[in-house]
Amino acid sequence: MLHTKIVDTKKEKILTLNAEKFIKDSKFGASIYFLGTVRSVNDNKTVTGITYDSHDEMVIKSFEEIYNEADQKLNIKDKAVFIEHAKGHLKLGEISIIIAVACKHRDQAYVLSRYIIEEIKKRSPIWKKEHYENEDSAWLKGNPINNEKV
Repeated sequence: MLHTKIVDTKKEKILTLNAEKFIKDSKFGASIYFLGTVRSVNDNKTVTGITYDSHDEMVIKSFEEIYNEADQKLNIKDKAVFIEHAKGHLKLGEISIIIAVACKHRDQAYVLSRYIIEEIKKRSPIWKKEHYENEDSAWLKGNPINNEKV
């Protein structure tokens, strides 16, 4: 069971309630919610916000691939996964990504959640531009997309 979405911050926000509703099922004994939020300092610079951009179709495809690979690499077949990532401008403390997972057992949920966020950081074409207190801004260096399966 998988839900993926790119959330346009001009129209809506990422809501944890949506994730909770999606993964809630009595067959699962463990649920984990990972929230990535905009923090106030990065590389000793005071951050005032972040703008995210993405190649939406490729991002959704990468989310689906990561979910499917979990079957083979982690042997976690029975799971619910909810992934949403923001696109647009976010202020301090706002949610940029949510990954909610539900599995039968807690160790599966922890492993799956960590696997998903690490693979997204490596593989999904999402870019972020930090905005600083002095009104400067900079696109952050990301990871090049690697076509090899990790």
